[in-house]
Amino acid sequence: MMAKALKPKMRWPLDEELSQDLVLKRVAPEMSFKTKVYGILKQAVIGMDIYGSGAQTWLDERQLSEKLGVSRTPVREAIAMLEQEGFVRSVPRKGILVLKKTKREVIGMVQAWAALESMAARLVAEQASDTEIATLRGIFQSFNEAHRPQENLSEYSAANITFHQTLIRMSGSSVLVDLTDNLLLHVRGIRQLTIGRGDRAEKSIRDHLAIIEALEKRDTDLAERLSREHTLALAAYVEAHGDTIFD
Repeated sequence: MMAKALKPKMRWPLDEELSQDLVLKRVAPEMSFKTKVYGILKQAVIGMDIYGSGAQTWLDERQLSEKLGVSRTPVREAIAMLEQEGFVRSVPRKGILVLKKTKREVIGMVQAWAALESMAARLVAEQASDTEIATLRGIFQSFNEAHRPQENLSEYSAANITFHQTLIRMSGSSVLVDLTDNLLLHVRGIRQLTIGRGDRAEKSIRDHLAIIEALEKRDTDLAERLSREHTLALAAYVEAHGDTIFD
């Protein structure tokens, strides 16, 4: 029996230039290094696309320290905090591995997102201004019969993610924002990975516009239900097709 081929490894940061997938800002000297490094690293990791490639994604403590302009101690402490939250795992003599989730874990995360975002939709319908709600429709204004989502997947995928994150933020609930931050890395990755399959992009924009219409009408129950059903449809898709998504 042939030995199983090893997966390629993708290591960050690169020696010569900053990775496009993990964008860091230097820490200001007056800031608390442990807290600020943790915040910067967490947002950078959340911003990565770890499901778009079969390659493993690795971080390097020494290079992170150099890029951030701090000693390795606060970086090590921040990595330990991220490890406790399940974002990464330290592997002796190899580095820090950014963790992907299993099919079952991702389904659970998407279901949790559905519950959180549906509550966000309810709060937006109750509290957001007409101007704020109008910005949601503006996210999709460039798409029409001549510029279809399915034919412009990269652009639509970005708009799709923007819509969901904006809806959460527009709720005005810092609790919902914090809770979804810990899910975003994985839920966003799966949305990006699946949006181009079948007619999912076309159905997605129809769902979004229906949610926006319910918000504009201040129909809280309908907005909440449509938002929940939209995201649960993603969970159902992963359940049915997860074997082609996960190893």
